[in-house]
Parts: sequence; structure tokens; C-alpha cells
Amino acid sequence: MFKQGEGAIAMPEKFSIAAVVLTRNSEKKLAACLASLKGWADEIIVVDGNSTDNTKIIAQNSGANVFQHVFLGSFAKERNFGADQAKSGWILQLDCDEVVSSEFKESCSRILPETRFCAFKFMRRNFFLGRFMRYGGWYHWSQHLYKKGLAHYEGRVHEKMIVNGNIGEIKADILHYPFDSITEFVDRQNRYTNLQAQDIIDTEQDLNLKKVKYNLTWKPLKLFKKMYFNKKGYKEGIHGLVFSGLFVFVHFIKWAKVWEKIKE
Repeated sequence: MFKQGEGAIAMPEKFSIAAVVLTRNSEKKLAACLASLKGWADEIIVVDGNSTDNTKIIAQNSGANVFQHVFLGSFAKERNFGADQAKSGWILQLDCDEVVSSEFKESCSRILPETRFCAFKFMRRNFFLGRFMRYGGWYHWSQHLYKKGLAHYEGRVHEKMIVNGNIGEIKADILHYPFDSITEFVDRQNRYTNLQAQDIIDTEQDLNLKKVKYNLTWKPLKLFKKMYFNKKGYKEGIHGLVFSGLFVFVHFIKWAKVWEKIKE
């Protein structure tokens, strides 16, 4: 369903959409993502960080336009680069482990041709080791759909979309299957926390040992309370407990790496 609001005035236009997918050694998950786009997206653009597996072959066999682009430490730059290659009027930014639901496609095909919103947020249905995580803060809004030329990204890891105009809502889900194992989770977060730690060092105005200690002690406890109790992660059973603990661990590791870099 479409949430009406200021600026939601019908405006006839031709509907076209480009899906931009970021990849890096993504052969295990990419096929499902691309299959969900085939026959719906006018363009499928894969921005690949020089994969060494079969990612490029899978993308090319699906009919996607593949662009090799060396990762330079910023996911925002990758997304902006992908959008620059598109010719369609709308851009949907995806990760390789996301699947576009039929409800989402139907909603877009119905809403986008008649809207004057410049961007939309939608629901991201996250799965943790095969379980849909309704609670714990992982079933949330995601903002990655916009008119070409009216938005861009900033940031290294948890990049933010900056929109020049009004934002609407599409109440339909995109499915996210990020981790098949705890090992995969830890390996990926080890890479991400390197980038996040450097981002903190580069951007924090008042970074000092007191702030580092707070983020290594009290902040992890507050995060666990927020995820497991306040956002009812306990309703997910053992999945919710492990999920909450892992994300607190990620916060701790990130700040431990900050301390490691600034301690001298």
C-alpha cells in the first residue's frame, strides 16, 4: 500500500527502473537476487569488486550489465557509481543477498508511474540463520529506492542516502538473507569493523579515551538491553539471544579497533 502525504500528486510518466547490485565473491547468493529481478527491472547493473569466484559469470548469464570496480573503502561510492551507469528513471539499490518480493514489484509498478515523491523507503525482512527476525530491531524500514539524479550516498559502511525531495513509503518487503553461518557473520563483520573503526577516527570530533571506554563497557550493555528486551528480541527464542549477543560483540570489536589505532 502507498502512504499518501504531501507531494503525492499524480504525475503521468513512463515507469522504468534499474536495479543496482553490489557484489564481491557472491556466487552462492547472487542467482536468487537476479532471478527476482528478471522480467521486472528494465536494467540490472552489477557493480563487482573484482570477484575471484563465479560471480561475474552468473551475472552475465542472467543478462546483467557487469562493471568491475575496485572497492576503495566506501560502499557509498560503489552505489553512486552503479547509479551513474543506469539509464532508467528509477534506481533500486540492492545487496547480492537480497531478494525482491512479488508484493514489492507489484507495489512499485503500481505506485511509481503516478507519484511525485523523489524516493521511497520500504520494509526489509531480515533472516538470521533461516529465521525471519520480526523482533529485536531487525525488521525495519530501508531507504534505497529513488529517482535517478535526485539522491546520492555518503559514508563508508552504513552508507546514508541523501535525498533532494520528499520521501514516501512502500509497505512491501524486500527479503534479506545475509548469513548462512556464524562463521560467515564473524568473517564479514571483521572486515566491516575495520572500515567502521577508521570512519569513527576520521569523523568523531571529540574522540578520546573516555569515549572509547564507554563504548567498550556500558554501551554494549545498553545495546543488549535495547535489542533483547526493549525491542523484544527474546521473542525469537535462542535466535534472538544469539543475534543480540553477536551484534553487541560487533560493537565491542569496532571500538576495540578504534582503541588499537589511537592508543599510541
